[in-house]
Amino acid sequence: MEETKAEASPVPCRRDGPSLSLSSSPSSGSAPTPPLGVISEGAGEGGALIDAAAAERACREVLHKLKLRRPETPVGNGDGSPEPNRDEDEEGGAGGRRRPRQNPSSKQSWLLRLFESKLFDVSMAISYLHNSKEPGVQAYIGNRLFSFPHDDVDFYLPQLLNMYVHMDEHVGDAIKPYVVHRCRQSISFSLQCAWLLAAYSSDMHISTQRHSRGAKLRKLILSDQLKPAAARARREPPAPSPFSAAPAEHAGLSPSKRTHQRSKSDAAVAVSLSSNLKRTASNPKVESGPDEESSDSDYVDVSITPVRLAPQRDFMKSLMGIGKRLATLPTKEQKTQRLISELSLLNHKLPARVWLPTAAFEHHVVRVPHTQAVVLNSKDKAPYLIYVEVLEVDDFETASVPARIPENRIRSTRSVEHLPDCGASAEQRAGSFSTVPNYDNDDEAWSVDDIGELQVELPEVHASCDNISQFSVDSVSSLESKEPVFIAAGDIRRRLSEQLAQTPTTFKRDPEDPSAVALKEPWEEKVRRIREGSPYGHVPTWRLLSVIVKCGDDLRQELLAYQVLQQLKSIWEAERVPLWIKPYKILVLSSDSGMIEPVVNAVSLHQVKKHSQLSLLDYFLQEHGAPTTEAFLSAQRNFVQSCAGYSLICYLLQVKDRHNGNILLDACGHIIHIDFGFILSSSPKNLGFETSAFKLTAEFVEVMGGPEGDMFNYYKMLMLQGLIAARKHMERVLQIVEIMQQGSQLPCFHGSSTMRGLKERFHMSLTEEQLQLLVEQMVLGSMRSITTKLYDGFQYFTNGIM
Repeated sequence: MEETKAEASPVPCRRDGPSLSLSSSPSSGSAPTPPLGVISEGAGEGGALIDAAAAERACREVLHKLKLRRPETPVGNGDGSPEPNRDEDEEGGAGGRRRPRQNPSSKQSWLLRLFESKLFDVSMAISYLHNSKEPGVQAYIGNRLFSFPHDDVDFYLPQLLNMYVHMDEHVGDAIKPYVVHRCRQSISFSLQCAWLLAAYSSDMHISTQRHSRGAKLRKLILSDQLKPAAARARREPPAPSPFSAAPAEHAGLSPSKRTHQRSKSDAAVAVSLSSNLKRTASNPKVESGPDEESSDSDYVDVSITPVRLAPQRDFMKSLMGIGKRLATLPTKEQKTQRLISELSLLNHKLPARVWLPTAAFEHHVVRVPHTQAVVLNSKDKAPYLIYVEVLEVDDFETASVPARIPENRIRSTRSVEHLPDCGASAEQRAGSFSTVPNYDNDDEAWSVDDIGELQVELPEVHASCDNISQFSVDSVSSLESKEPVFIAAGDIRRRLSEQLAQTPTTFKRDPEDPSAVALKEPWEEKVRRIREGSPYGHVPTWRLLSVIVKCGDDLRQELLAYQVLQQLKSIWEAERVPLWIKPYKILVLSSDSGMIEPVVNAVSLHQVKKHSQLSLLDYFLQEHGAPTTEAFLSAQRNFVQSCAGYSLICYLLQVKDRHNGNILLDACGHIIHIDFGFILSSSPKNLGFETSAFKLTAEFVEVMGGPEGDMFNYYKMLMLQGLIAARKHMERVLQIVEIMQQGSQLPCFHGSSTMRGLKERFHMSLTEEQLQLLVEQMVLGSMRSITTKLYDGFQYFTNGIM
């Protein structure tokens, strides 16, 4: 690999025309970025430099050329739209003195003034990048991206990469320097870009896709060319790790006598991965061909993947492979047993330099508590929920990966091994967690063929032994104290009543719905229980995460819905409208796979009705107390605020398939809509059966206190305020959807009226009084909707969803 090519500057100016660059430094609070006034050009680090004055002159030159080519159109927004006639700056720059006289050339300075103003944010930058037809302006915006905080730009990463894939070369040339620069800085950003590029390129014809701009950039990212220059200069020897990562002793972890310690070079690790990931029952599909431009998958031959990316890609590949194999099993019980067995094997590759991309902090994955994993409800596919133990770190790439602590080491310290009435000998109890041996050689752990015969301890056996163990510890400690403890009968009754009042309703284990029990358990209780049984639970930086793995589903629509929800949430917060919604993170891995951030402490309305056998209001009363209590009134207010927020979401995005399995209820009383597979122009079977603006059943209104109650009026008032606030910032929502429509074959963009219909639902021409009448009509129509009742009945008789 040529070093000069790898050392290319991340911010090259355009070669076929002038480029515009900010003459000011990045705004305060932004992530560390290179100075915007110094932009390098060419392959070498010492290329030509453009200073601030040259950048400003280039901006004026481009805008002046535009005016000369189209003298009849005033130059304004960079896309040909006219600007209001304003006073000219003496020098034409952002800070010049104004003259009273008028001059057509004054328009040149106003665009630059806007770009350098404090009002110019990422949303405006993305809009200009998409709408402008001038290469110079596009290049200027591309350079301007470096001044924004990374998190702000990352929110629009799907839009940037979709424009890169499907728009003209000038837009691509403006976006690429920023993407390349960020890929040099971050492994996580590199893989996220590679996954999104593969997903958004999948809508292209296969012959075009292989040679597209997106495929070339993806290939560049997945190569070693974008490794940071500092990393290449000091090549550190890799420490051992199961996923070809670099583990070492972690502070606070007791060293293990037998851990995963392999001394291999980077090249040797890559070769060993490709040669030792055998096609076995536990790993039947390992690509061996050199072709990495597969249209339906992100996975490529590991032997050509750089070592810095290979561990995480192998980790994600393993999780996706489990989901595909689960889909072939007939019953949920079999799927659950297979899932536990497969995750048990996966643990032999951990800890490693891998992470969960849905997390908001840097960490290393150390263990997956396999007995806690569950298969979710799905008719055709097998999405599953796993919990992942991680150790938080300051820097993912430089922090040492902890050494592995075998499961039986932590079990030897617990009293269950000394209980003769547990039904097994000491040796059997010590190995009761799994019959899979603790491999010191990780390559062997991947080649176990008899995964179907693995015997892994079930969750209920684990829980019962833990309870007995804890009871015995308490008994022994109380006996050793030799001091009698007297507790009054009244005190016992008070404690029991308080415990019953605070303990939420538990669900019984159902083989056909295994996720209900796991989702109903309070998150804090789950974290405490898993931490107590974890070999890594004593580490101060231990954290528990969860993720839903989905295979066979296109999550690009889910990602689009997440962006719209997140944008509306920020709008309502800025406008101080107390609506409540819960956007959950979406990770797109390819056009048919991805991950979803679970909503904790929440179960579906279907699970509530099935397991409690109560109406929604009665369930509220059981969970939160009498209608006059503070707990019930707080939960009722949460229900109203979330119901109003999601009613507006469902109306604006035309969300369909709103059965009770797709609506969650959390422990605080909020409802959360999930599964946005049918939005905008699409509906189940394209029938458009659900005709109401949103779902508002009689049970919902009953929880609000009835149609004449104050809380129901509060619900309608919130909807009105939310719609007024949303239409004030309509363009911020429209641009998210419009950019993703470019070159897309997603069903939500079926037909030519998608954007027109979305814009019309903001009702920009109506007064606030007319909007209030509209809200009243929508609420009344949704309450009386016969199609909502029929669709719920259809789901009950066909899928058993209550």
